[in-house]
Amino acid sequence: MCLVWGLTWLPVKVGATHVPPVFLAAARFTVAGLLMLLWAGRDLPKVPRGAWPRLIGTALLLNTGNYTLLFWGTAQAPSGLAAIVNFATIPIYTLLASRVFEGERIDGRKLAAIALGTVGLGFLFATRALGGLSAAQGNPLEALGLAAVAAGTLLYCVGAVLARPIAGAMPTLTLAGWQTLIGGLGLTAVSLAIEPVGYDDLAKLVQWPVLPAVAFLVIGGSLMGFTIYMRLLRDWGAFRAGLYAFVSPAIAVAVGVMALDEPFGWSEATGALLMFGAAAIALRKPSAKPAMA
Repeated sequence: MCLVWGLTWLPVKVGATHVPPVFLAAARFTVAGLLMLLWAGRDLPKVPRGAWPRLIGTALLLNTGNYTLLFWGTAQAPSGLAAIVNFATIPIYTLLASRVFEGERIDGRKLAAIALGTVGLGFLFATRALGGLSAAQGNPLEALGLAAVAAGTLLYCVGAVLARPIAGAMPTLTLAGWQTLIGGLGLTAVSLAIEPVGYDDLAKLVQWPVLPAVAFLVIGGSLMGFTIYMRLLRDWGAFRAGLYAFVSPAIAVAVGVMALDEPFGWSEATGALLMFGAAAIALRKPSAKPAMA
């Protein structure tokens, strides 16, 4: 799972250089959603009537809003840094969303995670804000791209927290399939509204190198990665399953540096270490209190 999710950033970057990025995301999630619902089979209609408004709303947050920003941001910024911003902020943003929407208490350990993650983000943005590696790459939108990934991840975490009340009301694959398809249709609407999509872009979806990129994102990122993660969540629990956040970004950085010659300097390395540390604190299981004698 770590390998697959670490490698998904490369096809996003490659595909987005040939077709508009939100259009690429729309193709991925529409196809993946249809396949998930086919996979769900007889469980496909098992959505309680009262769950539909929350299901649609969370689909638009988790997939439409999140991946509009994430795919656009990855097209502008180094894929490895985008992966770090995405994976390492998920535990932190989840803490904040849980506090706002569920009233979950944020203790000193969680505050330390939030503070450390904020400092780490500052280091990741520092070079680009000062015109260093960004100027060398010739893309002044790198910092804005990373900010878009961070904003998209926040939408994802809010959607995930809001989806918890309906998660037990239907089969997991049914929920994921409908959220993915609805999100894909939302992405299609956004793409048509803001991107110059034409027949040439549709043709490129079945041509090299966009076709293998979309195929890997659908089969590897959505179907394989999701299935493995849900099994780990069932067998290991959320804490151990969430440890992918430390491995997948390292794979994404290595692939970006080797395959795409993406820059990675001391400021980025420092920021990554701080954010991984923040994620470790956020994911850490609270120690059990000793029993009273």
